[in-house]
Amino acid sequence: MSTVLVLAAHPDDELLGPGGTLARHVRDGDAVHAVVLTEGASSRYREGLAEDLAKSAQRSAQVLGLASLELWSLPDQRLDTLPLIDVVQQVETVVDALRPDLVYTHFPGDVNSDHGVVARAAWTACRPYVLPRLRRFAVFETPSSTEWAWSTDDAFTPSLYADVTRTLQVKLEAMSCYETELRDHPHPRSLRALQERAAYWGSRVGRPAAEPFQVLREMW
Repeated sequence: MSTVLVLAAHPDDELLGPGGTLARHVRDGDAVHAVVLTEGASSRYREGLAEDLAKSAQRSAQVLGLASLELWSLPDQRLDTLPLIDVVQQVETVVDALRPDLVYTHFPGDVNSDHGVVARAAWTACRPYVLPRLRRFAVFETPSSTEWAWSTDDAFTPSLYADVTRTLQVKLEAMSCYETELRDHPHPRSLRALQERAAYWGSRVGRPAAEPFQVLREMW
């Protein structure tokens, strides 16, 4: 059994990119832990949204079968106003406690600056002499963020594809728990678009459905 850790910036980010993969890890008997760093609501100024998102995250975690879920409530869309070392040290507490075998987090070049901060903090917290047993550190795309990045000079370049043919429906069911975050098709955060996206990535590797990752470090 492997210990898997996903570090996400906002509620539903833990699903949008790697949800089918996390469900597959659970199906295979791995312990999957998720940490969501921000409350995902304060930048939108709707009273009660943070509480709604927290409840949605808990329901979604149950659907996925996560071993644990932590919701930190750091300021939404303002992670770049915090000293990076403070974020790193918080991530290190989780890394030290779990000692994960695999870590998934955001692609650092996303249009959303919170994603970049989380990716940098995760990468720093998982440096080799701190976490020597780590087998894989991989970053995922986040629909409606990765493809909208300003620069294409360092674009998301998948090097690993997870076959999620058997777990895609679990991802979609878990995403359905986030009623406030779902959008109508053709928005990338619609259920139909997520299904079509998985089919697209699957078509690149000869599978009905897949999720892409860029591996930044792997030890065999």
